[in-house]
Amino acid sequence: MLKVSNIDLYYGASQSLRSVTMTAAKGEVTCILGRNGVGKTSLIRGILGQARVQGGSVSWEDNNITQMGAADRARAGIALVPQGREIFPMLTVEENLKTGFGMLPRRDRFIPPEVFELFPVLQEMLGRRGGDLSGGQQQQLAIGRALVMRPRLLALDEPTEGIQPSIIKQIGAAIRSLVTKGDIAIILVEQYFDFAKELADKYVVMDRGEVVMAGAPSELDEADVRRRLSV
Repeated sequence: MLKVSNIDLYYGASQSLRSVTMTAAKGEVTCILGRNGVGKTSLIRGILGQARVQGGSVSWEDNNITQMGAADRARAGIALVPQGREIFPMLTVEENLKTGFGMLPRRDRFIPPEVFELFPVLQEMLGRRGGDLSGGQQQQLAIGRALVMRPRLLALDEPTEGIQPSIIKQIGAAIRSLVTKGDIAIILVEQYFDFAKELADKYVVMDRGEVVMAGAPSELDEADVRRRLSV
């Protein structure tokens, strides 16, 4: 389980997170919800080790990883699908997928069949350059690249942003398939409430760098959650 306990995070003099506490369990989708600029991506960066937290702690699988660097967290089974996808446009689909090999022992440096089971289009386009793919196909590639790392905690930052509805459905089905196996915890950062609602086992709702609501969907008032996502 991931346990984030009372973390603060600053960028210079600006405080982005204020005493944020949350958990994410294997076999569950934890959705982090909120408007733009409320600290959702900062929370992910703190969990991934891409930004240093000041105060509080982050633990994963009963190990305190607060001071651990991003590369070591990746080796510990934590992977990210970043906002904007960040694929390599001049590399082929296969080469993009293989960039996930860096944190793996040599014996595991192959693309798991699960990647192509979830996203068959990637196998069909292995020789195509990443930049030639549609936005939705690039998002599938970004998720596939993360799965190559065999994560036990997978964070997806705004995976539906700018994606056509048919691909959104495929991504949702892939997330549910992954989490149903019970050996991976998924954190989903979203503004698209209807997508989150279909997948979430737990909501973490943020506003101004703080967690203002948290719990199972059945425990929270949906209208109140939606209100906190509206502009």
